[in-house]
Amino acid sequence: MTIEYLPLDASADTGVAVRVDHVNKRFRLYHERNQSLKSAIMRRRKSVYEDRWALRDVSFDVPRGSTFGLIGSNGSGKSTLLKCLTKIYWPESGTITATGRVAGLLEVGSGFHPELSGLENIYLNGSILGMSRKELDEKRDDIIEFAGVGAYIDQPVKNYSSGMYVRLGFAIAINVNPDILVVDEVLAVGDAEFQEKCRQKFADLKQQGRTVILVSHSMDLVTQMCDHAAWLQNGEVRAVGEAGPVIDGYLGFVGGGSR
Repeated sequence: MTIEYLPLDASADTGVAVRVDHVNKRFRLYHERNQSLKSAIMRRRKSVYEDRWALRDVSFDVPRGSTFGLIGSNGSGKSTLLKCLTKIYWPESGTITATGRVAGLLEVGSGFHPELSGLENIYLNGSILGMSRKELDEKRDDIIEFAGVGAYIDQPVKNYSSGMYVRLGFAIAINVNPDILVVDEVLAVGDAEFQEKCRQKFADLKQQGRTVILVSHSMDLVTQMCDHAAWLQNGEVRAVGEAGPVIDGYLGFVGGGSR
């Protein structure tokens, strides 16, 4: 099992930004668990658990410069796959290869310290994403402007709404200048104005040859923004390819008809 980030000039350009190759990921669900050695001795029995496979033999390529949608029902493995891509989880087997710098926005407030101000969290979160102090100094004003949190930038983020969290986190992530931007559903909490800014930013990234991987339950959003997609169901790939046919297949499966 490997997760590898390669520099853009690491090898001949294959036109693939991310390659997911036979990836499997499981979670161990405990029904009865010994919390200590003492409890194991007293109970005189082993913990009882079952393995739940979140991803089963998942393989597909994400074309470079595409906006790529991951779709599927709740529990289908979409978020687990993104967390493998961003090295939060590691698969049991298989390989994930990403070419270029990866930045992710996976959960509201991820990478933020609630007691620190918005400005302080720009530096904290930006450093986690690999930005230097100099880069953050240069891009600070752009981040604040895009986030649109105004005077709240000096307030602790624990006082922010979920929408403010997302706007600030997204503004930081895009200013990392990632070659691959990974976004998990969080745009759903933004207002219409912010979603339009995001659409425009995704279009700008695509024009620059960068890649966006987007998880969303909104088929309208995926239809508008994505040119390629993969449909996961019960941890397995059901379809992958151009976004339109993949979305139609998924909607037909859930009984919603075609677009």
